[in-house]
Amino acid sequence: MATAPISRKLNLTRDQLAAFLTDQQQIRQFELLFSTVDQLQVIVGTDFEFQADNAAAAANEALAQISALAQQSAVNAALAENRASQALALVDKLNKAVEGLQMTPPPREFKRARYGSFYDTTTQAATVINTATAITFNTTDISNGVFIGSPTSRIVVDSEGLYNFALSFQIDKTSGGTAEFYIWFRLNGVNIANSAGFIRIQGNNAEIFSAYNLFLELKANDYVEIMFSVTDLSVEVLAVAATAPVPAIPSIILTVNNNIEGVQ
Repeated sequence: MATAPISRKLNLTRDQLAAFLTDQQQIRQFELLFSTVDQLQVIVGTDFEFQADNAAAAANEALAQISALAQQSAVNAALAENRASQALALVDKLNKAVEGLQMTPPPREFKRARYGSFYDTTTQAATVINTATAITFNTTDISNGVFIGSPTSRIVVDSEGLYNFALSFQIDKTSGGTAEFYIWFRLNGVNIANSAGFIRIQGNNAEIFSAYNLFLELKANDYVEIMFSVTDLSVEVLAVAATAPVPAIPSIILTVNNNIEGVQ
């Protein structure tokens, strides 16, 4: 139900005033003001009538501004609600992705095995007794990530891992008497503790074949050497040429592998 104007000249109702006034006390003050304006218009004439017209125009303009602000607030609220909905959808999608990862872990990294097989076709002998001498290699049989370095006594790995070094060799004594032969490993030029072996050999042409292996934890570009020492220069690491029906005998054979295949 429409309310009657509180001012005949301004044509404003209480409902219109309530749209931009915050409490009843303010509305009441405006009613008194408009009542006074109407009375003054009757007594004074055109000056007050002109001022009243201006006041009405100002009031209408204020109402229009209030209406525009209300509409803009509604638009902003709708936009904020839409963005909030989009954010919640993204959070839900992320949660589902995390749950999927927990149920199905991503594929593990594929690592290819590292290995190498090396030997030497020459007889190797020390030049000074009781002195560390490095065994060298002149042939690569197969290799992947493990290779002969420089000098050729060095066996180098390109990846970190636990490697198994397995070697076989034969020694010979070219003169009578008894002598001792020692063999051990070095890592990056430093003797590896508790890696040595010992053979006592006696008599001329007393060949002995031996083999052993060692596990080593290595980093990329580490190198390993096999060292030997003798108490008599007549002791040597022997290579023998092929004689039918037997193939050649290298002085030393070394195989290296890290026992890795597939995913890790």
